[in-house]
Amino acid sequence: MTTVVPAGQPPATQRESASRARRSPGTRSSYPTWFYLPAAAVYGVLFLVPTLASFYFSLTRWTIFKSTFIGLDNYTDFFQEPALVKGFVNTFLYAVVTSGLKVVIGLLLGILLTSQIRARGYLRSVVFFPVLVSTVGIGITFTAFMDPSTGAINRALSVIGIDGPGWLTDPSLALFSVALVDVWKGVGLATVIYIAGIVSIPDEYYEAARLDGAGSWQLLRNVVLPLSWPATSTVIILSLIGGLRSFDLIWAMTRGGPGFSSDVVASVIYKQYQAGFYGLSTAGNVILFLVVTAVVVPLSRFLARKEVQR
Repeated sequence: MTTVVPAGQPPATQRESASRARRSPGTRSSYPTWFYLPAAAVYGVLFLVPTLASFYFSLTRWTIFKSTFIGLDNYTDFFQEPALVKGFVNTFLYAVVTSGLKVVIGLLLGILLTSQIRARGYLRSVVFFPVLVSTVGIGITFTAFMDPSTGAINRALSVIGIDGPGWLTDPSLALFSVALVDVWKGVGLATVIYIAGIVSIPDEYYEAARLDGAGSWQLLRNVVLPLSWPATSTVIILSLIGGLRSFDLIWAMTRGGPGFSSDVVASVIYKQYQAGFYGLSTAGNVILFLVVTAVVVPLSRFLARKEVQR
């Protein structure tokens, strides 16, 4: 079989073209596959193996030294936990509130910090700084700030004649108070994602919209919001995952109290672990993993379809 090589190409290019033409269509080099092996090994050791082990140990009554297979008893006992229903309600409420506020505030800050304002770089650093601070440290700090009698927040409110509430001692406010601190800490990451999304929008879209007579509101509605949808999808998914798995900030600030008013699923699991029910807490972790997967996977696919449609 004679290979036809286009005329006018350099000799090296002709040789490459002939080599590609001789190669059968169905063959592909196995060389790139080796690049996946290190990542696959790390993923298997750090994720797959612990996940499969968790599924097994959730079916046992175990300690450090031994385990006894008991089937689905841990799951039955976990769903009979009195605080579980309250924990699930609080978990979804916390996730929706924190992710919603991060999307809205992050978008507004992203628009502000991509505009022509003074000290833009400095303000970006200020907004992002809380992301770098320890979650437990922030929790301890805001616990002191929100103290109903000696906290800085209520003292500042008393100066203008407002009697501040018990931010962390009032059962109706405790969960929302922690949620606001979570938003303060995490909105910097959402802002950075939005900044990246807005900056990546080509200038031609703005110029075309201005030529059509679009004002600031029309630019925001018809250019910025649709073309920054990938950033919005990313912020929603990351914030929702973080909200559903929330534990450290809540535990640092309220320990799930007062009572069970700010308990989430993760804090219920940790309390079972503290009590020595390791198999029961492992079953709770498996349930939480399945719940997060059941919520996030369909949502991410829905958001991806919306992105394609836009």
